[in-house]
Amino acid sequence: MDNILEVKNFSVSYGAIQAVKGINFNVGRGQIVAVLGANGAGKSTTLRTISGIIKPKTGEILFEGINIAGKSVYSIARAGISHCPEGRQILIGLTVEENLIVGTYSHNAREASRPSQNKRGLNSKKLKQSEEYVYHMFPVLKERRRQQASTLSGGEQQMLAIGRSLMSSPKLLILDEPSLGLAPILVKTIFKAIKEISAQGTTILLVEQNALQTLKIADYALVLELGKISMEDKASSLVNDERLIKAYLGH
Repeated sequence: MDNILEVKNFSVSYGAIQAVKGINFNVGRGQIVAVLGANGAGKSTTLRTISGIIKPKTGEILFEGINIAGKSVYSIARAGISHCPEGRQILIGLTVEENLIVGTYSHNAREASRPSQNKRGLNSKKLKQSEEYVYHMFPVLKERRRQQASTLSGGEQQMLAIGRSLMSSPKLLILDEPSLGLAPILVKTIFKAIKEISAQGTTILLVEQNALQTLKIADYALVLELGKISMEDKASSLVNDERLIKAYLGH
């Protein structure tokens, strides 16, 4: 399989504390790859390091064959990685539509680096296409597009956070706990959207506490324990793994 992301001998430390300890894994192009594990296992740290928020202590992070380890958040986003963080982090002082437009920043930077006779028109067209894609994925955002983002419900804010991440037309979408704190009916909506985003060709790296739901939509999964990978396999196999069931699925 063509790997869009390869993580090799990857370690991250906070001072004397080693949060991630020499892990290796790949993300195949077009796949949904899930990272499971208890709180403090190193899941969010792994995502934040891939997207450039944290600098790795050792190892390589190859994105489309190029080592991005230690590069800036901006350059990694410009390369085609979009990170939807835990906690949504929407821009409260802006409307829904303005939040989405902020998400086009790295996309516009990529387009500006390519030869074009009419970059401004191209960006305007891409903006419209990206907005329509997000509104197709989350119709409620179109209805609320003129509202202040702060007036949205928790579920709607999560949809907005994911939608903003999609506005840059990423090759790899990183999602950190997208269903956290949501009612069950909204969790179903979010997982359905993730599946559809994948079906449209976007590769997804997903951290989730909801292990059962995640394994139902993922292609591959790995489990982190204390900064190390304790198991990994096709998601369809792990969903029936007795160790995982006892530890995370509550059966």
